[in-house]
Amino acid sequence: MSSSHPYSDLTPDRALDALDSTGLTADGRLLALNSYENRVYQMGVEDAQPVVVKFYRPKRWSDAAILEEHAYTLELAQAEIPVVAPLILNGATLHTHAGFRFAVYPKQGGRMPEFDRADTLQWMGRFLGRIHAVGARADFAQRPRLNIEAFGFASRDFLRDGKWLPADLVAAWDSVVDHALRSVAHCYDRAGEVRAIRLHGDCHAGNVLWTDSGPHFVDFDDSRMGPAVQDLWMLLSGEREEQQVQLDEILQGYEDFAEFDPRELHLVEALRTLRLIHYAAWLARRWDDPAFPAAFPWFNTQQYWQARILELREQIALMDEPPLVG
Repeated sequence: MSSSHPYSDLTPDRALDALDSTGLTADGRLLALNSYENRVYQMGVEDAQPVVVKFYRPKRWSDAAILEEHAYTLELAQAEIPVVAPLILNGATLHTHAGFRFAVYPKQGGRMPEFDRADTLQWMGRFLGRIHAVGARADFAQRPRLNIEAFGFASRDFLRDGKWLPADLVAAWDSVVDHALRSVAHCYDRAGEVRAIRLHGDCHAGNVLWTDSGPHFVDFDDSRMGPAVQDLWMLLSGEREEQQVQLDEILQGYEDFAEFDPRELHLVEALRTLRLIHYAAWLARRWDDPAFPAAFPWFNTQQYWQARILELREQIALMDEPPLVG
């Protein structure tokens, strides 16, 4: 592949040829879907329903780590949990064409879930409980853990070493990010030893497709080992009182299928903080991909970093507050 950026050689023709290599015959229809970490296309298939093809970002995951994710989603699907798992074509879920690794998925329709509805939150809780009941059966061997080292310190150091901050904001950023990570560590100390299980890992509204039959979970690309609450906190929004009501609804459904350790609630704001730091570093790590400057033109501006500093200060205050009650 060209050295200019990871996807420089993934032309539409090459993407269609990749699908043909699996034995499915592309009919020429190709629609780019909203994805940046990977490249994802909806493709038409002759005499069959359209499929979704995900081309994995080169060098991000090992083959073993990708196959471990595939095995997990297939295990969930076998348990009749509504996840979108990769198709098994020619006996395999992971394929290679012209230097790109890819997987083929059935097309799943649906709409954005309405997380402001109590019945929706209970429904989400029930299925997340079922996902976690399966996830707790075994551990990932190839995929990383969600922890302060990977999401916090490594992200901080990448941004610091790469000199991404404007010179006049470096001191303020260094101070606030170090303070925030100390607060994250204190949250983990308060929670104590909580169990790590296989997670969805990135369970936000964009990765849930809603139909009349309920939620369908897509994109397990960030699946990893971590505390169960990681898949719950992104469903919460609004003021503390609103979040408490939402949490109660989620857990009402969740605990029908899995036991929830209330100590993990000490981690809600800590995990939110780690995600904020990790997200800034993710944008920086991907900045050589032309898709990123085009999609995120506000990144790395003076205003962007000022907002992140303020955001982390707010998170420090939130991490000092008592946790939500489970």
